[in-house]
Amino acid sequence: MINKKVANVQEALHDIKDGQTIMLGGFGLCGIPENSIAELVKKDIKELTCISNNAGVDDFGLGLLLQKHQIKKMISSYVGENAEFERQMLSGELDVELTPQGTLAEKCRAAQAGIPAFFTPAGFGTEVAEGKETREFNGKMHVMELAYNADFSIVKAWKGDEAGNLIFKGTARNFNGCMAGAAKITIAEVEELVPAGTLDPNQIHIPGIMVQRIFQGAKFEKRIEQRTTRKREE
Repeated sequence: MINKKVANVQEALHDIKDGQTIMLGGFGLCGIPENSIAELVKKDIKELTCISNNAGVDDFGLGLLLQKHQIKKMISSYVGENAEFERQMLSGELDVELTPQGTLAEKCRAAQAGIPAFFTPAGFGTEVAEGKETREFNGKMHVMELAYNADFSIVKAWKGDEAGNLIFKGTARNFNGCMAGAAKITIAEVEELVPAGTLDPNQIHIPGIMVQRIFQGAKFEKRIEQRTTRKREE
């Protein structure tokens, strides 16, 4: 029987090296691979190119890697609430490639499906299209976007089995779904890891064929981003 289980996060991430490109699932702080990010910080890996919708907040998620200047380039759709991300981008310390959110998702999905490139109308006539091939379809101009080429994809799921099958919970599915299988190696950290054959096949979101390594995370804070518009009254 296929068994993709590894003992812990250290074994799962043992061969990630400086200068590699890594996809990281999640949206803000929802569904991020917390254990894996913490391990990357601990390993002190440098010069990373990270593909993620955004970079979390200053003291959590990818913000922890930014604090230690471990990220060379950030490919994302927006800066979010991360002040350090904004500071490094404006100062030129960090190379940032801002990508329309739907395009970012499709560049992941295309890589997952083995499609090298696709055309989208998003970004035509803006700096997003600079240096890219454009073409007209049905009277509308489109921009050619290349699928991502990442070394690792690290995703987080609610439940998984030892064969690598994954189930996401609620909105934590977000970018995890399209990033699984979209890199040379996909690593899944899960809240609950069960024996193969335990999960209902009808409930599986990502089949194990798209996952190379799976481990059960030790703990998850599951922080929530909260929008504050005014100070609370004492």
